[in-house]
Amino acid sequence: MDGGVVPFIIAVLIVAVLIFVAILLTGKRGGHHFNKEAYQTKFLAIENRLNKNNSATFMATVINSDKLLDKAMVEMGIPGKTMGDRLKKADDKFSDINAVWRAHKLRNALAHESDLEITYRQAASALAIYKQALKDLGAI
Repeated sequence: MDGGVVPFIIAVLIVAVLIFVAILLTGKRGGHHFNKEAYQTKFLAIENRLNKNNSATFMATVINSDKLLDKAMVEMGIPGKTMGDRLKKADDKFSDINAVWRAHKLRNALAHESDLEITYRQAASALAIYKQALKDLGAI
């Protein structure tokens, strides 16, 4: 071998190792990592509160699921002043962004229309949408 080839190979290997270490330290190896156990526990608590015989739980289920999804989006660093702003920036992260928007619009209606009542079926449907959205993000 030529005397300059060995030092060149060593230099290339050193640079490759430094790049690998830099990638590891900056967290660029596949996105945000959630504390899945914490999110699963919180979601399960919301899910378990939904009671078919208690209409008061319907609204709370939708609002709390929405809050949990928003928390996950903020934790991921998705920019936006409101959840709606964040959803606009994150539409590629969800398997069904239209369903997420429907659930979020239901939450907004519940929060802003004092006389609005929803059915158990609507609450359960929204809950399923939020669960899938949290799965899509990797939070649960």
